[in-house]
Amino acid sequence: MIAIIVASSTPYAGRTFLSLSLVKKLREMDFDAGYIKPLGTVPVRSGKDVHDADAIFAKEVLGLAEPLEVISPFVLDYENQSKLLAGELKDIRKQVLSAFQKLKKKDFVIVAGANDLFEGSLAGLDALSLAADMKAYTLFVEPWRGDISADAIHGSSRLFGERFCGAILNKVPEAAVNHVKQDIKPFLLKKGLSVFGVFPKDRFLESVTVRQLTEILNGKLQCCEDKQDEHVENFLVGAMDVDSALTYFRKTPNKAVITGAHRSDIQLAAMETSTRCIIITGGLQTNDVVLGKAKATGTPILSVPDDTFSTIDKIEMRVGKTTIREPRKVERAKQIMDVEFDMFGFLKKLNKV
Repeated sequence: MIAIIVASSTPYAGRTFLSLSLVKKLREMDFDAGYIKPLGTVPVRSGKDVHDADAIFAKEVLGLAEPLEVISPFVLDYENQSKLLAGELKDIRKQVLSAFQKLKKKDFVIVAGANDLFEGSLAGLDALSLAADMKAYTLFVEPWRGDISADAIHGSSRLFGERFCGAILNKVPEAAVNHVKQDIKPFLLKKGLSVFGVFPKDRFLESVTVRQLTEILNGKLQCCEDKQDEHVENFLVGAMDVDSALTYFRKTPNKAVITGAHRSDIQLAAMETSTRCIIITGGLQTNDVVLGKAKATGTPILSVPDDTFSTIDKIEMRVGKTTIREPRKVERAKQIMDVEFDMFGFLKKLNKV
């Protein structure tokens, strides 16, 4: 068995989509690939049991035969956090490693890492400890943050030593892709560090649903409840004259338009283009004419309590930081991996080709 910890030094790096996609790709190549999330951080209660939301989703989307007790052996919920700080939890590592051993007949086991390299260290479940205990290789996922990302990859390789397998640079803006492929990747290669993929930033993977926007913005949906699972990829503020607004609206697909209740002209114009929802700020409601057209076109209207600038701030804090627990996003991630991931180089590094 070869264990691969998918780790990163920052949250929302793309570990989940990479972990699930890697299991799928390995299975396509006739490898028996399993999955485990040693440290659960998103507790979901089912009866008396608590498991991690990502692990539950992985079991479903990958069709994992193992019980959740194996896939999600430990969840750091409020109760366990309190017990841990009180010194009442003694056998966490033993519990996790016991679950891991139940996967030992697999060709590969993909180990989903925590939010950063040190989360879980109090329980001995941080990425560095797990790599040592599981004798696992580390596949490091780094979201592009500029050239400093090269430092993050180089630094992580020094931490993991011989257990460092290589890296993936994720969420790279289109304007930076050539620089990353032509400059950063060769530079790291000269340092002896493999980069198995340069994954471009993808609007669909970064998108949020209307339902998620309702939760993020503490909003109230005025119509079209059946459209809550539509994905919003772009955001525009409707504060200009209607003719100028139409030019922008036509150029921007799958968008949400943020505007005031008094701008019914903007709201009506937005519904003539590819608009996933209209966000009305200030806690107000739109008029009956706009509401009627929204129902006719299937465009949800969301009333939110904040002003325009506060609404934009909330959105900017969450865009790109939403969960990938959606089957359509997993399929999109797999498509990107099929194109951008150097599977041959990855398997060669592990002496499997």
